[in-house]
Amino acid sequence: MTRATDQDEHVSSGRPAGLAVTADRSSVAVSVLFATPIEAPSAVSEPDFFTDLNLDQIVDSVLIGRDGYHLAPFFAIALHDRAEVEYRHEVFRDLQRREIIDAVRDFAHGMERMRECLEHAKKRYERLQQQAWFLYAICCYCDTVAAFDTALSTVDINSAGLDAVREHVRGYVASAAFTELRDEARAVQDGLDQVRYTMQIKGSHVAVLRYADQPDYSTEIAATFDKFARGEARNYLVRYRNDDDLNHVEAQVLDLVVRLYPAEFEALQRLCDHRQGYVETTVGRFDREIQFYLAYLDHMKTFTSVGLSFCFPEIAETDKAVHATDTFDLALADTLVRAKEPVVCNDFHLEDRERILVVSGPNQGGKTTLARTFGQLHHLASLGLPVPGRSARLLLPDRLFTHFERRENLADLRGKLADDLVRIREILTHATASSVVVLNEAFTSTTLEDSLFLGKRVLERLTELDVLGVYVTFVDELASLNDAIVSMVSTVEADNPAVRTYKVIRRPADGRSYAMAIADKYGLTYEQLKGRIGS
Repeated sequence: MTRATDQDEHVSSGRPAGLAVTADRSSVAVSVLFATPIEAPSAVSEPDFFTDLNLDQIVDSVLIGRDGYHLAPFFAIALHDRAEVEYRHEVFRDLQRREIIDAVRDFAHGMERMRECLEHAKKRYERLQQQAWFLYAICCYCDTVAAFDTALSTVDINSAGLDAVREHVRGYVASAAFTELRDEARAVQDGLDQVRYTMQIKGSHVAVLRYADQPDYSTEIAATFDKFARGEARNYLVRYRNDDDLNHVEAQVLDLVVRLYPAEFEALQRLCDHRQGYVETTVGRFDREIQFYLAYLDHMKTFTSVGLSFCFPEIAETDKAVHATDTFDLALADTLVRAKEPVVCNDFHLEDRERILVVSGPNQGGKTTLARTFGQLHHLASLGLPVPGRSARLLLPDRLFTHFERRENLADLRGKLADDLVRIREILTHATASSVVVLNEAFTSTTLEDSLFLGKRVLERLTELDVLGVYVTFVDELASLNDAIVSMVSTVEADNPAVRTYKVIRRPADGRSYAMAIADKYGLTYEQLKGRIGS
């Protein structure tokens, strides 16, 4: 309840509210994500390979705390032009400089405060509170954009994306549209800041009057009784609740204040009526798009803080000589780092006519992790993001295909083998020489002989298509099928083959030697068993 004294009160000190704001999106000329600006859809279907490669987990982790920006579509829309990828690399490089990232973060925080004002407006019941929060939102927006323009004007920018934003913001801040919005909001705020009133309460009667230098009786009374003070007196003051919502008495008092100052509140009403959609198109777009960069940079800190590396990959559009050093599965690493467990990094490379990594070795040794890493790297690279690793050169694929084991669908009458065949046939039908294919443990439900036969046919077809990819298998013979195939093997400790190192290295498949090492350790070789039976 409003305090019943003759003390000055400021109507604007109750903190105002606002109405919904929707930026005008009719024309888009500048984008920090796309060299040729496009209007990204608000929702995009998650690609089929996301779950197989755990990219859904990666995106969820990256976007924690940023739900309001609707960024998921940007992580699903792959780029197919190297110039577009390098456009984003340039922005990332600029954001690695302190003076630029600070300016961008200040802008983002200011726009976030603006949206908080609008959220307050939506939650208020009183019209005048809604309008006041709306006014605060506009003032915050104008201050944020003007400060951003000032900050950008003093730094060197190398990326075309941020430079275009700077030029646009500079022109916008100097425009009549921005100047009129800022001046109108300031005038309304200044007018409300001058609103002062007093209240006189007598019994159940409350009078609200303009403040006209009336004395503050509470101060006079306190001064009168000070002379009788004897030590510290007990404090009988009541602490008022800090509640944004007005109670019915406060609302009626505010209605009376409006009648005393009609011009000031009419100006507030006009502002709210005529300034809906005040966020300028490119400013609103930048506010959303820059979060794509900030979210990923913040996520990278989780890994760089423990010594893991990220790099800007060299992008190949046709040449298929690819490599990565000290790379890792970003989803698995997230789990391991949070559990304070070590992350094992791996290398791979393909050169000349080499196209497919055939990965074999013991179960639970890192084969599937390497396959996922290969797929993750190519998708992240196609988004223009830094990728896990000390260095990398990757293909910009037209499409990415995956085949990982799935639970059998009881509603589907196909068996597991039939399902594998149908799904792989779909891949072979649509894959091109510019595609990346990741096949993990196909045909595990059939015999070794059939798995070898089917695996050969699939790899021969992939070789004919000239695709780039990974094929994880338990069949060693597939690792040396032709000169387009490179064998990689998940390794174990030399003196204890039961312990996995999770390192996957380039060497001929040696599943039989691994099996012999295990058998020898547990006394199960042919000679050991024969000698035991003979004795």
